[in-house]
Amino acid sequence: MGIIEKIKEIEAEMARTQKNKATEYHLGQLKAKIAKLRTQLLEPPKGSSGAGEGFEVTKFGHGRVALIGFPSVGKSTLLTLLTGTHSEAASYEFTTLTCIPGIIHYNDTKIQLLDLPGIIEGASEGKGRGRQVIAVSKSSDIVLMVLDASKSEGHRQILTKELEAVGLRLNKRPPQIYFKKKKTGGISFNSTLPLTHVDEKLCYQILHEYKIHNAEVLFREDATVDDLIDVIEGNRKYMKCVYVYNKIDVIGIDDVDKLARQPNSVVISCNLKLNLDRLLARMWEEMGLVRVYTKPQGQQPDFTEPVVLSVDRGGCTVEDFCNHIHRSLVKDVKYVLVWGTSARHYPQHCGLGHVLQDEDVVQIVKKKEKEEGGRGRFKSHSNAPARISDREKKAPLKT
Repeated sequence: MGIIEKIKEIEAEMARTQKNKATEYHLGQLKAKIAKLRTQLLEPPKGSSGAGEGFEVTKFGHGRVALIGFPSVGKSTLLTLLTGTHSEAASYEFTTLTCIPGIIHYNDTKIQLLDLPGIIEGASEGKGRGRQVIAVSKSSDIVLMVLDASKSEGHRQILTKELEAVGLRLNKRPPQIYFKKKKTGGISFNSTLPLTHVDEKLCYQILHEYKIHNAEVLFREDATVDDLIDVIEGNRKYMKCVYVYNKIDVIGIDDVDKLARQPNSVVISCNLKLNLDRLLARMWEEMGLVRVYTKPQGQQPDFTEPVVLSVDRGGCTVEDFCNHIHRSLVKDVKYVLVWGTSARHYPQHCGLGHVLQDEDVVQIVKKKEKEEGGRGRFKSHSNAPARISDREKKAPLKT
């Protein structure tokens, strides 16, 4: 029996099982089995080199955004409107068969936008090049899920389910669970608050399913069984997602208002070019890019090309800013002067741990090289000989 058949068999057993207090341990074990099988499904087959067929797209720019959605929802048209890159668009499905990159020039930054082929139900199992599409999505900073506003809400749920099946968690934060494997000592289970979804026995059963018999587990929040399995697996990626509802020109204004009020949602029309500016602003807001401008000593700030930082790509501290310019710069920094919203007064003397904000201006002051010797009475190096016998004797006085 293949892995996909095993997953379907376990899912059918979970659907048959009634959910109550008596069956929660059995359901927890089944969830752990499914998670293990799905991880095996994503691994390359044994005996292969590990390199599979995928989309070769080199990372470019200060951020990467992936367009995901069903076929014929307007992804290619949106790419053409935002970047100017031509992506073939037609009235039939699966027009785009490979990954087409484009560059958005926005707020002095370059953002790479990827038009991916449409994915269908069962993409996590490899249908319709689904695995390649999802692999590229994992390498992106945020995901734009393009949906047809005239279709049912079920499309959004199907796409979310397919992405979650391969370890992508949309608009969620990592669970506050501390987990560490040990060599000896058994399983240590603790929590800082009362738990309603998981108890010690259920935690033991899930860990035994993974053949883990020595570990330390600490719950810092009332997490679920799925959260515990995610922490044990350790290969989940938590990403921000913006739901983009296209084709709002074919539905009523009440439906548009209802969609626009949903969390993390933006309504647009590629046909009439409606609300594209709001989409770019929301994308910029979710990416959290920080532009930092440099100021040489005794000169005006350089506002032509900023240094772009982000929390997801390294961090936004002064040390990250220095490392972005050159790795060896941190050792020579004495202090920095900062102008902008992160400074309490202008200019503020800051250290390497100061967190920068968007459109700050930074001037780096380097350490001065030590001069040989000193000056005046504080001279540290004398030119006199070290020993008395080495002194030059004065010439005898003439009599």
